[in-house]
Amino acid sequence: MIRGICKKSRRAVARGVTLIEVMIVVVILGLIAGGVAIAVLPKLKKAQVDTTTTSARELRRAAETWRAAHASDQCPTAQMLLQDKTIDSASKITDAWENPFKIQCEDDETIVSSAGPDKKDGTVDDIRVPEAAKPQ
Repeated sequence: MIRGICKKSRRAVARGVTLIEVMIVVVILGLIAGGVAIAVLPKLKKAQVDTTTTSARELRRAAETWRAAHASDQCPTAQMLLQDKTIDSASKITDAWENPFKIQCEDDETIVSSAGPDKKDGTVDDIRVPEAAKPQ
């Protein structure tokens, strides 16, 4: 009787894994990966927008500081702020999509903008700091 049990378990081990079992595991893993992608991608896009907005705010503060210190009508660029050490060399001067920020200076207002995820200026997904500067 013990020999019969040992032979059956040896056959089960020697049999291995069938192609159908492997395919079932692959399908299950694909479903899990698809579910994770659906849950994570919107959060990634929101994080990119939030990061870009925060970087634009910091760049705006630095531009306003530069304008106050230089008392000229000139509007600084991100490169000028880096060269004058108004911002740290580790500061982001590009948005989350690696496009450079645009700094616009008006009489008493400094506006920092990004073209947003679609990388086209003048669309609804543009990011502007301050918010009130958004076009209608």
